[in-house]
Amino acid sequence: MNLDATMDKLRSMRLDGMAEAYDRQRRDPTATELSFDQRFGMLVESHWLDESNRAMQRRLAYAKLRQDADLEAIDWRRPRGMTRELIAQLSTCDWVRYGQNCLITGATGVGKSWLACALARKACRDGYRVRYTYSPKLFRDLLAASADGSLTKLIRRLARLDLLVVDDWGMEVAKRNQYRDFLELIDERYGRTATLITSQYPPETWHETIGDPTVADAILDRLIHGAYRIDLEGTSMRDPGPEPNTKKSSRAARQTGPHKMTKGNR
Repeated sequence: MNLDATMDKLRSMRLDGMAEAYDRQRRDPTATELSFDQRFGMLVESHWLDESNRAMQRRLAYAKLRQDADLEAIDWRRPRGMTRELIAQLSTCDWVRYGQNCLITGATGVGKSWLACALARKACRDGYRVRYTYSPKLFRDLLAASADGSLTKLIRRLARLDLLVVDDWGMEVAKRNQYRDFLELIDERYGRTATLITSQYPPETWHETIGDPTVADAILDRLIHGAYRIDLEGTSMRDPGPEPNTKKSSRAARQTGPHKMTKGNR
């Protein structure tokens, strides 16, 4: 049997993980002590891990996350309005699976984008298709698509994402028709796929930003209904400042579960 030919065939079938594991077994004299089933199982496991890692790297590349953040790197000495219970709940990605939303608000530099990217990265690791976008860029894309007739195509493409991250919502200066296009996008995603919004401004002030009360009501209804809320607080993460006092308890997150916003508290 030509072992080199076997290796070439494995690679030609794109079974690189299996080929590498097979090569390791050939070089390991103790591998002969294992049964055929054990050795074959190791080959399959190696290829499965290789394929899983490659797929995750593709999802991360497609997501275009702004920051290399990870939930495991959260500094709990500065909880900033987060609770371990809420982050643990979000880390299961059930909210992505069931098409729920998450809103993260807080002042500049408090860590909104970092946390959003950490949640998005976890979704990528769990097999979900994610895309990060900066809010002003999204509105420019919607405007350009509306001008060249590709708006429907763009909305369909964004609607298929398991998780859409819109960072720094409210920073753009948009026209009313752009907010209607944004509403169409959110409406296509509502109840089917998850959307994560970060903003310096609490949703209660979005009516003033949007300008059109009817459109604002519709956007808020679709984004806030059943959403998780995290209101971050504290000083800018860009300024380390003094060592945090771990004995102080921080304010709990505004809501540790889906938050329904009624007309009375908009």
